[in-house]
Amino acid sequence: MVKHYQISEYGGVPGFAEGESGQPAAGEVSIRIAACGLNFADLLTIEGTYQDRPEPPVTLGKEFSGTVEAAGEGCTLRPGTRVAVYSGQGGLAEAGCFPEARCLPIPDLMPFDVAAGFQVAYGTSHVALERAALKAGETLLVLGAAGGVGLTAVEIGRAMGATVIACARGADRLDAAREAGAHHLIDTETQDIRDTVKGLGRADVVYDPVGGDQFRAAFRAVKPGARMLAIGFASGDVPQIPANHLMVKNVSVIGVNWGGFLQFDPKTLADSLRTLIRWYEEGKLRPNIGHRLPFDQTPQALDLLRDRKAVGKIVVEIA
Repeated sequence: MVKHYQISEYGGVPGFAEGESGQPAAGEVSIRIAACGLNFADLLTIEGTYQDRPEPPVTLGKEFSGTVEAAGEGCTLRPGTRVAVYSGQGGLAEAGCFPEARCLPIPDLMPFDVAAGFQVAYGTSHVALERAALKAGETLLVLGAAGGVGLTAVEIGRAMGATVIACARGADRLDAAREAGAHHLIDTETQDIRDTVKGLGRADVVYDPVGGDQFRAAFRAVKPGARMLAIGFASGDVPQIPANHLMVKNVSVIGVNWGGFLQFDPKTLADSLRTLIRWYEEGKLRPNIGHRLPFDQTPQALDLLRDRKAVGKIVVEIA
């Protein structure tokens, strides 16, 4: 028997349960889970508002890391292989069976806690900034820059040669953005995003996992021809964009759902992750894990995510 953290119905209170881990079917591997990275999408899954709605009960945790214990027919991964996995569910458990196609072998130098939160955060930022065609010398504005994805956007934007403006709430969170490579900092508690960004010469690309008033302020501070990346809506406010304003300013808004690429363009994700793993091995990326909590404190870990109090990634250590 293995322990799971799951919901029995959407909108209900999640809790711990025990169940069989099962044997891997053809194309699947059995994984002993070491750590699980939390994402805002896990909260949406609990509420029943995430776009993917498998039939409950649903074990939470969309990405995780661990070790292959057994492989089903047709698989090439061998027992003992260390992997990071994006499965969409099942990561907040001691073990489980998952499609081999969702497993990414990780280098020995990458710890399990880093691997658990690597794919979605870094993958989202890399794919998004590539889609925005961010160029060296351009100015990148990152909203929510101290969160799990925001810090990776700062780091990758700097690596791509951009001048990075980071927005976050409070001095401690801005310190993390500075360490990730931000050139300019905006404290959203005391500074006006629109006026400050305009004073810095306006932005070519906006990376926005927040939405709401911050999106609207950033929109008013971009250059003609700017590209705005809609990553998520942590504020709970999905901004409505007047199409005539897009036309007048020649601004593009690009939606990025990293997991959605698995359905229509998995090669883009595979190429991106190979690049990111190489950058990590070369020391170009320094993942920031702000909080590590044991498995029995999963509710507290989700509260940290819900309250937007975390700096960097939140990881639940399973084993």
